[in-house]
Amino acid sequence: MIKIVDVTKTYNTGKVKFQALKGVSLDIEKGEFVAIIGPSGSGKSTLMNIIGCLDLPTTGKYYFEDKEINNYRENQLADIRNKKIGFIFQKFNLLSNLNTLENVELPLIYRGMDEKQRKEKALKLLQNVGLSNHLNHTPSELSGGQQQRVAIARALAGEPQIILADEPTGNLDTKSGKEVLSILKELNRKGTTIILITHDMEVAESAKRIVTIRDGLILEERVV
Repeated sequence: MIKIVDVTKTYNTGKVKFQALKGVSLDIEKGEFVAIIGPSGSGKSTLMNIIGCLDLPTTGKYYFEDKEINNYRENQLADIRNKKIGFIFQKFNLLSNLNTLENVELPLIYRGMDEKQRKEKALKLLQNVGLSNHLNHTPSELSGGQQQRVAIARALAGEPQIILADEPTGNLDTKSGKEVLSILKELNRKGTTIILITHDMEVAESAKRIVTIRDGLILEERVV
C-alpha cells in the first residue's frame, strides 16, 4: 500500500541546510497497524508528512497504491488526502466555532454530500465513539478525551483506507489515552490501516509493528 524507497528530506533555512531524513526505506501493507517511534528531532514528523502527502521527498521515491507520487501536483496530493487518509492530531484541530456534529460533518461538506445524508453519517460516527449525547457541545465544552474522539469520528467521515495518527494521546490523561488507543485497535481489527506516530514506547506497543527512527534514519523494525 505504501512503499518509501531511500527517501531524504532537506530543509533550507536561510544559509543553513538541514537534512531531516537521510535515506529512509519503509513498506506498509494494507491492514497493518504500524507505530513509528522516535524522540523529538528524530525525523518522525517529517516522515509522517511525507506518508500523509502533506510534503514530498527531496530525493528517493514514494509509492502510494503502486503509483509513484513524487511529481504529483498539489491538487493530486490533496485528492489522496481527502479520499484515502484520515488524520488525527495531538491538538485535535477542531474548529472552536462549530459544535461536535458540525465538526464531523465538515469533510462531508467538502465532498458535496447533501445535508440530510451528512448529518445521518456524522451522527452514526459519533454514536460509534460514544458521543451521541454531546452533539451540540463546542470543543471548549468537551474534555480532551472527548475532543479526540470527535477528531477520530471526523477522520472516519470520508471512510479512509488509512488513519494517520500523530501523537493522538499526547494531550490526554492515561484513561482517555487508553480509550483512544482501544478505538484505533478496533478500527484496525475491522481492516483500517493505522499508522501511529509517537515518542512513547508504551503507546507504540499498541501497534503490531514498531519502527524506530532516530537522526533521520530507521534504526530498527520489530513485530510486537
